[in-house]
Amino acid sequence: NKIIGFKKIPSRPAIYSEFPERLKCEIVDFLKMRGIDKLYCHQSEMFKSADEGKNVIITTSTASGKTLSFLLPVINKILDDPTARALFIYPTKALAHDQFRNMVPFLEYFGSKKIQAGIYDGDTPPNERARIRKNANIILTNPEMINSSFLPNHSLFGFNYIFQRLKFVVVDELHTYRGAFGSHMANIMRRLNRICRYYKSKP
Repeated sequence: NKIIGFKKIPSRPAIYSEFPERLKCEIVDFLKMRGIDKLYCHQSEMFKSADEGKNVIITTSTASGKTLSFLLPVINKILDDPTARALFIYPTKALAHDQFRNMVPFLEYFGSKKIQAGIYDGDTPPNERARIRKNANIILTNPEMINSSFLPNHSLFGFNYIFQRLKFVVVDELHTYRGAFGSHMANIMRRLNRICRYYKSKP
């Protein structure tokens, strides 16, 4: 292999924003404890849009805080309403497990009485699935589980409780849903929206 050229991309200074007014003080305290005194501008903008009930797509560079961008409005809502539910959909099981590890500091800080989360995939044992359906505010899963478990059983096993209280659907790595996989995902989202309308929820 030969190197045929170089391109140097200059660094770009970060643009920060103050914490949004509607972000709860206990979340601000947690962030400051972890050394975060301000948000990136895209994190603040996404929080405000999601808090207003708008649908949002965020596209930023790697390691620029996308996970925190979508976690903040979700956790803010859950602290307001412990019955609120959020579905985090990942294209692979491995990615869901990686992202769950990023959430652990939040879960440990706020405690299970305020926020619970769980990974619901093909490897999840039955007793853990039951706990997640009953208690988890944040459910990390993948398109196949939505298709094969959540949607066909929407009136059974406590899934109806989830759909009735579903406030957020987060689709991570959206750019990976292309071709046949993308068409499959589009149909799953249509079915998911139809079930939400049936339960009079509007995530």
